[in-house]
Amino acid sequence: MSIFVETDMAVALDALWSRTQDPALHQRWDLRFTDIAYGPGPAPIAGEPQRFAYGTQLGFGLAIRGGGETVAERPRRDGGRVSVLRFWSASRLSLIREGRGYWSYTPTHDGVRFRTVYEYETRFGRVGRLIDRAVFRPLIGWATAWSFDRLRLWLERGIDPASSGRGALVHGLARVGLAAIFAWHGLVPKLLGPDGTELRMMADLGVPDAAIVGALRVMGAAEIALALALLLTWHRAGFAWLALAFAIAATATTSVASPQVIGGAFTPVTLNLGLGLLAAIDVLTLDGIPSAGRCRRRPLVGRLVEAPP
Repeated sequence: MSIFVETDMAVALDALWSRTQDPALHQRWDLRFTDIAYGPGPAPIAGEPQRFAYGTQLGFGLAIRGGGETVAERPRRDGGRVSVLRFWSASRLSLIREGRGYWSYTPTHDGVRFRTVYEYETRFGRVGRLIDRAVFRPLIGWATAWSFDRLRLWLERGIDPASSGRGALVHGLARVGLAAIFAWHGLVPKLLGPDGTELRMMADLGVPDAAIVGALRVMGAAEIALALALLLTWHRAGFAWLALAFAIAATATTSVASPQVIGGAFTPVTLNLGLGLLAAIDVLTLDGIPSAGRCRRRPLVGRLVEAPP
């Protein structure tokens, strides 16, 4: 199956063309590549293939290197353009052996509809095909869509790709940190416990002894549910705001009902302070970060899509 990604951008076609056809600009927004460069020598005549080389750093000194050729076909009847490419890699680290695809630039009433369709062949036989279907294909499809939205933010709002990438990383760390804290405190001291301090704090709130354990079980399940909700609503602020409100309310309640634990070595004050700050960072970094979900991964109903040439 071909990988399909499409998005609408409120930009001029020439601006989009330059950010995608210039290798120095392309490598700044495309998560799939670390570096891209055209081959040596003069630029080819219009309609002739242009060779290029690409690289992707995997970390720990490992990298995938490959090459390809692209043909930019500028004029179309609707005023749009198409860029056709072939790509390959001889690297044994690369799951992709070779592939082909195209970029399509179609004018709309308020900008450009930017689309890519590509497919590839894998190496490593059945094992390679299994890894591709289960892991690699969903991942590279997501990376393509995420990169398209990163490009859109650069063109529409002037947000530099490096800045949006850092923002996405900070948001991701904050969101995972929030989810991990809620999951731990829901599971370990409540569902797997209950912890003695938790029991005393519930008693301080006036909960009857016979109901304390049950109440802690309910609270633990709710915290785990909140952790999952934070991960499942990655680009939404609602549950991060709820986490911030929880941190404030929990600190105030503990200070009134169980003041003796405030001065302890593992005081809830510092826990809830960290929780609240992570939630605030999460909310503040949501605006201006890329989201693969803003791109279409399937053609609009009733529209034909050309297969890669």
